[in-house]
Amino acid sequence: MTELKVAVLGVGVMGADHVARITSQIAGARVAVVNDYITEKAEQIAAQIDGCRAVTDPLDAIAAADVDAVVLATPGTTHEKQLLACLEHRKPVLCEKPLTTDVSTSLEIVRREAELGVSLIQVGFMRRFDEEYMRLKALLDGGELGQPLVMHCVHRNANVPSYFDSTLIVKDSFVHEVDVTRFLFDEEIASVQMIKPASNPGAPEGVADPQIAIMRTESGKHVDVELFVTTGVGYEVRTEVVGAHGSALIGLDVGLIRKSARGSWGGQITPGFRERFGRAYDIEIQRWVDAVRAGAATGRYVDGPTAWDGYAAAAVCAAGVESLESGLPVDVQLADRP
Repeated sequence: MTELKVAVLGVGVMGADHVARITSQIAGARVAVVNDYITEKAEQIAAQIDGCRAVTDPLDAIAAADVDAVVLATPGTTHEKQLLACLEHRKPVLCEKPLTTDVSTSLEIVRREAELGVSLIQVGFMRRFDEEYMRLKALLDGGELGQPLVMHCVHRNANVPSYFDSTLIVKDSFVHEVDVTRFLFDEEIASVQMIKPASNPGAPEGVADPQIAIMRTESGKHVDVELFVTTGVGYEVRTEVVGAHGSALIGLDVGLIRKSARGSWGGQITPGFRERFGRAYDIEIQRWVDAVRAGAATGRYVDGPTAWDGYAAAAVCAAGVESLESGLPVDVQLADRP
């Protein structure tokens, strides 16, 4: 395959970033088609890119003869239908999380892809492509820390959109820590418990923030996560793994550290996810493009999280939402993997 012709569906914040990324930074691909439910937005973006056109119907964009692969950055409620169309037309697709909005439809997507006998769906858990997470993964796989026993995670946002409620903290924020756990430890999560401390006075009324998640993996590893999405401070994501022979910590954002005569000490806090994970998105998209271009020979069109990973994360988050209501640990229900 020569240059990969990509359709980007959904050109809001994330989709527009991907359009710009593919156009200016990614080798071997170009944006051929864009789509958005706000037609004017798609037309405006298409007009800025040579050889790109706006298509009104997302299913028409997927089926188009001049589209080799698809990036889904549309609302999660539309993913099921769009992913099924990608499978029908055998178009490789990078789908931003969630895979779908519920466990049963995510499992159906996994099964439909398995029936085709080819891996076409990659889920956009970008942290797997972050250089710090990749180094931590290599450290664990190399055995330097000995057997991993405990992991501590922090996930903080300065603020979140007005539509965020308590369950979205689980499904939209906690989901990243779920995938990180599965990625680093190479095992499934057996149970999850959500704890609600006293709420931040600055959080929207009725929103339980912060939350504490406690996960237990199949082999008994303990993972705890602080989720605090209305800090008003900045974007902080940290992960520490403690093993039998040592520990490792990432996410300190250690750039310039200053000390002043007034007795203050410190540096800068990352303002948002783009600054923290921008490079990870670049690596993710480039590796996906390379995998798709090589797919005709390898039979595999993904280089990262699969549809199964999207389904497994959805299953853990469903247990998390159930626990958020009861306060009790909830076992994760996973189907047999096709």
